[in-house]
Amino acid sequence: MAINRPYKDPSELAPIIPLFPLEGALLLPRCQLPLNVFEPRYLTMVDAALAGHRLIGIIQTAPVQPPLAVPGAPEIVQVGCVGRITEIAESGDGRYLMNLSGVVRFRVVAEVDSGTPFRQAHVDYEPFRGDFTPNLGADAVDRGTLLRTLAAYLDANQLDADWESIKDAPNEALVNALAMMSPFGPREKQALLEAGSLAARAEMLIAVTQMSMARTGGEGDGSLQ
Repeated sequence: MAINRPYKDPSELAPIIPLFPLEGALLLPRCQLPLNVFEPRYLTMVDAALAGHRLIGIIQTAPVQPPLAVPGAPEIVQVGCVGRITEIAESGDGRYLMNLSGVVRFRVVAEVDSGTPFRQAHVDYEPFRGDFTPNLGADAVDRGTLLRTLAAYLDANQLDADWESIKDAPNEALVNALAMMSPFGPREKQALLEAGSLAARAEMLIAVTQMSMARTGGEGDGSLQ
């Protein structure tokens, strides 16, 4: 879903956002993350976001880098991605079915004791200012190698793909969609999130996919999600 209110720089975003810790989850700017929300604390979080700035920070729980220690709470990493609620429906059985549209990555400065059942943090978007510019660095992506690696992976796992859509996809959309769909673990997902450029993310995706196929005799670690 497209964002009705596009953001142009960090000053337009709330400095304190709710956190939705999800191990193995990856959200990237201008990508969509579908969520099935059912825990009471996160239902409350969604209600609060809808009543305010509609922003939710997706962040990993796995300690893939030095975590921020919070007594009694799962460890979280320091870098996540904030998304705006762009689609939401009530399931009729107490759940929210929703889509987050990725806006910009952030670094956690400090968690905030807000008295809410969900976690909140003061975050810094400035290190990732480039995320506000669509297709930044897209020309540097090695698209040929990325597509050849994808083809090899799909062939090894006997998976089909809509190659017409893949060929038509701009580099940014292609790289980020493949990163989000990749079947890799939390460490790899976090590394893809924190990549310094789109070309670096593509190179990392190629390398991780090739290592996965080499480790498993050409079959990779699983199907694309």
